[in-house]
Amino acid sequence: MNGTLKIFSGRSHPELAKAICERLDQPLGKSHVVRFSNENLMVQIDENVRGADVFIIQTSAPPVNEGLIELLVTIDALKGASAGRITAVIPYLPYVRSDKKDKPRISITARLIADLLETAGADRVVTMDLHAPQIQGFFRIPVDHLQGFPIIVDLLNRTDISNTVLVAGDAGEAKEVGRYANRTNLPMAIIDKRRYDDNERAVAAHIIGDVAGKHAIIVDDEVATGGTLIEAANFLQEKGALSVTAAFTHAVLSGEAVARLDASLIERCVFTDTIPLQGKWSEKFTVLSVADLFASAIQRIHNGESISELFR
Repeated sequence: MNGTLKIFSGRSHPELAKAICERLDQPLGKSHVVRFSNENLMVQIDENVRGADVFIIQTSAPPVNEGLIELLVTIDALKGASAGRITAVIPYLPYVRSDKKDKPRISITARLIADLLETAGADRVVTMDLHAPQIQGFFRIPVDHLQGFPIIVDLLNRTDISNTVLVAGDAGEAKEVGRYANRTNLPMAIIDKRRYDDNERAVAAHIIGDVAGKHAIIVDDEVATGGTLIEAANFLQEKGALSVTAAFTHAVLSGEAVARLDASLIERCVFTDTIPLQGKWSEKFTVLSVADLFASAIQRIHNGESISELFR
């Protein structure tokens, strides 16, 4: 039998943590962070957690590295305070794109993050839409890998998508787009990218499937600078697409991404709130909450119930 349910939040996304607590009818745990003049962090837990089933919510958002350290220090503080079980709820996992050694003498940093979380004292991790699903195997503790696409599909199915095609930005995204296709009954297309020189990045060369005279929805797991997404949208327009919408889980939106998307031909961006927008906003954005899904996952984990029910 698990101890009393307690939910704490780091400073990366307090709005999401509060929304999750509201859905669970749970108070947010009391803690505070001190940032010293030498930039070191101290996290103090301000209530008793002995024997408790504790969930700490912290996503990857700027400043990413400080947020990561805050999470690790919080987990260690909870461990030292004799928490019964500690689950790190990380909607967007930091360094998730560093999942392979594709250059000489580099770190597979996603694996390092997994080791750090376990070393700090996490007993379990809950995350969403890892860039590469095999990252789940980097952990030696249980990882519940939630999926954001059903939330987006639910919105799409409530709109007119009768003349629409789902598009994968490259062959690697085809499996993800297939999940959308299964739930929407829409056809798929894939942008065939080619790299003609080892020193150049891949460029769109062909389209596999039919987009002419159709409304296109580009599907991805995350958007950072927006450059690749906008290039894909331009390519689809050249191939005769009537309009382009983007659907993705994680809105990283770094640098000038918002301005680029505003100036692009993309008509709408649909994504979830795994990452706070922090003042980044466009009239093209439709933001969907993951609070219900994470609240259900936390409740099921606490009660010892199946998480797989959430995927049906």
